[in-house]
Amino acid sequence: MFDHLGFGVTDFARSTAFYDQALAPLGIKRLFTVPPEHSGGVDATGYGVERPQFWISGGGDTSGRLHVCFQARTRAMVDAFYAAAIAAGGRDNGAPGLRPHYHEHYYGGFVLDPDGFNIEAVCHAPV
Repeated sequence: MFDHLGFGVTDFARSTAFYDQALAPLGIKRLFTVPPEHSGGVDATGYGVERPQFWISGGGDTSGRLHVCFQARTRAMVDAFYAAAIAAGGRDNGAPGLRPHYHEHYYGGFVLDPDGFNIEAVCHAPV
C-alpha cells in the first residue's frame, strides 16, 4: 500500500542507535544514509530488508501521535524485537502477546521509541 515512510526525530544519533538494535531481530537494517549535500544538511537514513522503506531524519519536526508497525514472520521475532527495543532504551507500551480483539492470531509487542512514538512488531501467523 505504501512505498516508504519517514519522520523526524529529535536526536538522530540516539534514534539510529535505537532502531539499529530494535529492528535487527526482524531482519531490518540500516541500508542507506543520505549524504548531507543531498538532504539540505539534514541527517537522514533508511532501513529495510532489500531496500529502504522506513526513514528517519534529524530535526525533530514530527509531533503528535505516531504509530509504526513492522511485520514479523514468527511470534519469536516479535519477542526478540521487544527485548531488543527495551535493551536499546525503548519503553514498554504493551508486552508481546495475543491481541484477540484485533483478530485471533494477532500477536504484537509495543514499545515507545526515544521520541515517544509507538513502535510495534506484529505476527499474524496462527502459531
